[in-house]
Parts: sequence; C-alpha cells; structure tokens
Amino acid sequence: MAKKSKEARVQVILECTEHKDSGMPGTSRYITMKNRKNTPARMELKKYNPILKKVTVHKEIK
Repeated sequence: MAKKSKEARVQVILECTEHKDSGMPGTSRYITMKNRKNTPARMELKKYNPILKKVTVHKEIK
C-alpha cells in the first residue's frame, strides 16, 4: 500500500492585525479550517474584533 500523505485540511489561527498596533491589552483570535492544496498561502479574512468593536483584517499566524 502507498504511504498516506499529509491531511489536506488543517486548522489555522487568525489574529487581528490592527489590535497589535493599538497597544490595547488582550487579543482577538479566531480558529478556522483551510484546505492546504487550494490555499497554500496564508489566509487573510475580515472578522469582527469584539475589543475594538469593529470589523478588522485577521491574518493567519503560525
């Protein structure tokens, strides 16, 4: 039998980019899944930040 390759779907963490720059305590993070074959680059989504109370850009962290 052939060796099993790595899973296509992986869990990633998205972290707010604006929150780091604001200097406020805490952090806004979301956990989601992505298909590694379809989106090999890092994800970037607009999500709600409850601390800043607005929609901001969240980027994938390692």
